[in-house]
Amino acid sequence: MPRFLVGDELGSIKAVTYDAKALSDSKTQLKTLYDGTGSGRSRGIQRLAVITGTEDDTLMLASAHADGSLCISSLTGDDQLQNLHQWKEIRLKSEQKFIGLAISQNTVFSCTSNGALRLSTLGEETRLPTHKLAALPSKLTEWRIGCNKETFAYGGDDVELSVWNTERAFQPSSPSEDASSISPGNTKKRKRAGDTLFPGEIWRAKNVPNDFLDLRQPVHNTCLTYLSPSSSTGQQHLLAGTRFGDVRRYDTRAGRRPVSDFKSVGKIGGVRAIEKGLTEHEAFVSDQGSSLFALDLRSGGILYSYKGISGAVTSVSPSPLFLASVALDRYTRIHSTSLVPTKAGNGADKRGTTLEKVYMTTVPTVVVWDQQEEMDVDQEEDENIWETMKHVEE
Repeated sequence: MPRFLVGDELGSIKAVTYDAKALSDSKTQLKTLYDGTGSGRSRGIQRLAVITGTEDDTLMLASAHADGSLCISSLTGDDQLQNLHQWKEIRLKSEQKFIGLAISQNTVFSCTSNGALRLSTLGEETRLPTHKLAALPSKLTEWRIGCNKETFAYGGDDVELSVWNTERAFQPSSPSEDASSISPGNTKKRKRAGDTLFPGEIWRAKNVPNDFLDLRQPVHNTCLTYLSPSSSTGQQHLLAGTRFGDVRRYDTRAGRRPVSDFKSVGKIGGVRAIEKGLTEHEAFVSDQGSSLFALDLRSGGILYSYKGISGAVTSVSPSPLFLASVALDRYTRIHSTSLVPTKAGNGADKRGTTLEKVYMTTVPTVVVWDQQEEMDVDQEEDENIWETMKHVEE
């Protein structure tokens, strides 16, 4: 059974579990792991990250809150959430927010919209975490780390998509002051920087060609994601969405401009969220309206879309068989995907269907899959058959 963890605007963390074999009308279970409603919106959850712990059925959960605090908790198999470490990002200012969070077995990465990047190394038991700081350009909208943690990428308002070497970014020679000083309003410094990469930066995108009036097109990246793990040659495949509704695919070995530029994919208000899909040429995209769909990265066409959503989808999280989304209409939804199995011979194509929805009472802000293994219905039935068979002695 897949389980998804949901954070909301008041700081609560809830678990939504979907059981496809449940006989009741509702196949989802909602459980509150942490009730943060007493603290109000100052503790609203902006980012969540999860990784499987060292012990059986134990997860490590990182949460980034609106007041600048970061919490590391353990989540046991019986849904007990225990706070292990907590610290505060003092460089986070008002009207700014966390735009990136990642956790591994002993490290936590966090990044804010004003470019405050932090690497926290977790100590054992009661030992306090140690921290390394770096500074990136301001006006960022999203930050992602590669699956092997060797690189990270970011983009923002008037900030081109950029890829950095993680280790070099935290070395003493990292551009703490120079990078943060390059803001959209600082035209002179932005032009002077030009194509020169910062120490630690290994690739930076180049703006698309001028429009039909030969005017520079504004850079407004809203979201991004890695499409594939890094290769041995350092090649990166990334996908970015823009405020104008475009989706751009980049190959760092093919040049600085996008290898594919799909226009007006997000119909209302631009692209809001984007995630790598479950198959090679698939990505899940939402806009500022109420659209959520799977995009074909070969042609830019829509493979299938999800109906019945009445609010903007703010976060999506795919698992091996299902997709979860949260929206401003206060619902968490479980969707079918192209990999959802169907019974042989029924000819039913169930992809693009909302299987279940759960009302959350408060506005959910982010959803993540808990990374626990899940089996499809047919595979689980086969396992049960083998387990119940009698053993015959020779």
